Amino acid sequence: MATDDALTPLSDFREKVREQGSELYRDLPWRRTRDPYEIWISEVMLQQTQVSRVDGRWQRWLARFPRVADLAAADAADVLDEWQGLGYNRRALAVHRAAQVVLEAGGEFPRGERELRALPGIGPATAAGIRAFAFDLHGVYLETNVRTVLLHELLPGREDVPDRELAELAEATCPPDGGFADDPADDPRSWYYAMLDYGAYLKRTVANPSRRSRAHAKQSRFEGSRRQKRAALVRALLARREGAGMGELVAAVRAEGIELDDALAAELMSELAAEGFCRASGGLWLP
Repeated sequence: MATDDALTPLSDFREKVREQGSELYRDLPWRRTRDPYEIWISEVMLQQTQVSRVDGRWQRWLARFPRVADLAAADAADVLDEWQGLGYNRRALAVHRAAQVVLEAGGEFPRGERELRALPGIGPATAAGIRAFAFDLHGVYLETNVRTVLLHELLPGREDVPDRELAELAEATCPPDGGFADDPADDPRSWYYAMLDYGAYLKRTVANPSRRSRAHAKQSRFEGSRRQKRAALVRALLARREGAGMGELVAAVRAEGIELDDALAAELMSELAAEGFCRASGGLWLP
């Protein structure tokens, strides 16, 4: 937590971020709702996909699965189908399972951090985002744009900064639940929107400060990777809902220009089946 000596610079920091957030505010569609289900879906999509791509896909998702009950009742293959192009497919399965858990518990989205993090696929940042943006609750929302602002403004020149230190700064600067008594508009929801928008601006205009975070990791090469081959197999499965043999699936992947030998294909299909993406029945693979 911040010391007394740090209160003045933190106060100046908050004032600057609020000013920048007002100037740089992005009127994104998921910012026009306080529905925790809708905000949750946007948070998961934004973990791996650019904002410009999520704007459009988020609306399409909600048209197909408008409520948590609709998502919970959906076939897993339909959920995977709607997720295509949005990053790791396992996130779609986690979202599906989490919706089922929420429905089984009565259908009301939890507000508590512990209860949110108990749901499949929801980690600390996603839980904090839901709490801030849906319920206006204080929390440590530590994602890449937030890290960028903290590093740029409060820790210039520092390298290999641990998340523990950044989390303390996020904790100290986030407003209390519902905002301050003398300024209710200065609340967790508007604060983290300001952090996100200022962070996005910094990443466009200065050498990305988030690289100085210990948590920063360069994404591994996708072309030729197991991830690419897995994703291609999932696409082939979804295009063949009635089932397909291994040879047909491998041929479909190779038709995309992706190299895949039979032994690795068998290994990946077993892996996908163990994770709940597909099942074998009567010599065929089904999604």
